[in-house]
Amino acid sequence: MISRIDLRGEALPEGGALRDLLPRAEFDVEAALETVRPICEDVRHRGSAAVIEWGEKFDGVRIESIRVPAAAIAEALEGLDPAVRAALEESIRRARLVHGEQRRTTHTTQVVPGGTVTEKWVPVERVGLYVPGGRSVYPSSVVMNVVPAQEAGVEGIAVASPPQKDFGGLPHPTILAACALLGVDEVYAAGGAQAVAMFAYGTAECPPVNLVTGPGNIYVAAAKRLLKGRIGIDAEAGPTEIAILADSTADPVHVAADLISQAEHDPMAAAVLVTDSEELAAATEAELKPQVAATKHVTDRIEPALAGRQSAIVLVNGLADGLKVVDAYAAEHLEIQTADAAAVADRVRNAGAVFVGPWAPVSLGDYCAGSNHVLPTGGCACHSSGLSVQSFLRGIHIVDYTRDALAEVTHHVVTLAEAEDLPAHGAALKARFGWKVPQQ
Repeated sequence: MISRIDLRGEALPEGGALRDLLPRAEFDVEAALETVRPICEDVRHRGSAAVIEWGEKFDGVRIESIRVPAAAIAEALEGLDPAVRAALEESIRRARLVHGEQRRTTHTTQVVPGGTVTEKWVPVERVGLYVPGGRSVYPSSVVMNVVPAQEAGVEGIAVASPPQKDFGGLPHPTILAACALLGVDEVYAAGGAQAVAMFAYGTAECPPVNLVTGPGNIYVAAAKRLLKGRIGIDAEAGPTEIAILADSTADPVHVAADLISQAEHDPMAAAVLVTDSEELAAATEAELKPQVAATKHVTDRIEPALAGRQSAIVLVNGLADGLKVVDAYAAEHLEIQTADAAAVADRVRNAGAVFVGPWAPVSLGDYCAGSNHVLPTGGCACHSSGLSVQSFLRGIHIVDYTRDALAEVTHHVVTLAEAEDLPAHGAALKARFGWKVPQQ
């Protein structure tokens, strides 16, 4: 059901050589560019009509307008299961607690007497938040996108989610209800590359945005890559992944359950166990079979995900090697199920989010930990962060110098300008002092 990679024995290779030994899903965004390019160009030239037609082709439903009526959003909230509403409200409450603490404040540094640099944080004016709606429905992704944008102070927030044939061409009602709970009334029935293009170029119904965030399939990722520059993006999200670093103290029932929980997302989802315990590896393999058999989405998602090249049990010599492996892998979600898990977690350098010990499973982070579940995938955690309030803020430096403060440093500026063969740069300062460099 799941393969093994044995890295015991000789010393681990370094850098890219180690990464090449680890399991990873094939996710060729570059190849998908040629598929999404005509879609994006069509939306650019024909606007909403193109979004509707591509939605009919891919989602199997024809809609009259991409903008979801306010009445439909209100109706979705009225019809929401009270238990689901309570769970979403708690998820929102916890997310606001965490993300509310992330807001940066303006800070002024006095460089010299009379010379200051102030860094001011300004929210992006308008954002487009993408919420997937393919194999599963993700109201939790509404929470994870909207809350940090709101806490950052973004004024214009638009949500897009694919039209659903079963719901008359509207996005799933639970997604609409989550938007209502968050006070978002600008929602579009648009999915895939056409939704990203709609946000980037704008249509008669949807003004263009400055930034697009949120996970999606390979075509969403490809459209983000294609349109990056016209819009800002958070990341090119790939298949979801979990890595678990565990030793002999871990409970194989927990480990197997957590691997399965990630595998049920998609047949390309990655589930990786890194351990120095042969006994745990064997016990986890044995535990996978009955747990998989007892759950849902077995043949279409879980079994192909666990059996795919992206999933494996990786055996290592010891915990130190295990840490090297998970840092090289740079998982979207990393669980630490070892003795003294907090100390081990503190040594991790590369992960989208780290879950410490047996009582902090990834599923908690997906919904109600307060953390954000929009995280870097495909090894990008070695250089990128998950979605946060900072994703929706721009830092602006404000430079304020007096005449005396400028005079004091002019000779250095002129020297550096001439060293770079840019004499007009120096002349811009000399002009302020009668074309003479002030004496020091």
